[in-house]
Amino acid sequence: MSGITRLSNPTRTGLLLATLILLGWLVSLIGLLSIDLSRRPGLVILAAVVGRTLLQTGLFIVGHDAMHRVLLPERVGWNDRLGALVLALYAALPYRQCRHNHQRHHRFQATARDPDFCSDPGAGALGWYRQFMAGYLTAGQMARLLGSWALLTLVACHHNPTGWLNVLLVCTLPLLLSSLQLFVFGTYLPHRVQRAPLLRAKSDSLDLPPWLSLLACFHFGYHREHHDRPALAWFQLPAERRRSLQAQAAGPLAVA
Repeated sequence: MSGITRLSNPTRTGLLLATLILLGWLVSLIGLLSIDLSRRPGLVILAAVVGRTLLQTGLFIVGHDAMHRVLLPERVGWNDRLGALVLALYAALPYRQCRHNHQRHHRFQATARDPDFCSDPGAGALGWYRQFMAGYLTAGQMARLLGSWALLTLVACHHNPTGWLNVLLVCTLPLLLSSLQLFVFGTYLPHRVQRAPLLRAKSDSLDLPPWLSLLACFHFGYHREHHDRPALAWFQLPAERRRSLQAQAAGPLAVA
């Protein structure tokens, strides 16, 4: 108990939110794989896919905080174990490699050494997305991912002849949509201003209200604030965004 009380308020909040995301992901996975989705209305299926996509993205965001060691900074070993767990559940991603790549992204932002950046404007969004995904996909990771889906399909089909459809709608499609969500709101839109012809020095933040920023990508769109203060957890970014906007607004007055 004394160890828990020594955790900071942001750490306790982050662990609570991470637990809710993880439990929501697990409960929705088990629940949606156990029913016959082929007999459900289209709106129910759509809600299931959207909900699973958000939870899938939430897993990565928790892993992202772990990569910055702000998920559980007071217990670095457990921080990394939790990060490895959620990234494995997200897409069988190797935690150490992801952390190394993300450190390079922050250290060498918008350069040839940035694994998340595509400097060629001619590549377009799709070309950038292909490069982005190629940096995270390996043969071993794909084998683990496909193997887990095959196992889930066998289990689902044991109870339901169309269980393969459940796996497609509950696992495969949400992961694909989540990767697009993370790329668009967490990489492409914030960092495209650093490509020609704009060539800004810093990434940009998306001008979204907090509720929409949350739905868009768990505040990953407040990207300049994240790069300026990477030690902040994802749920602390809206407050930092408000502070940065207030500082920008007060700048000209202060000079005057």
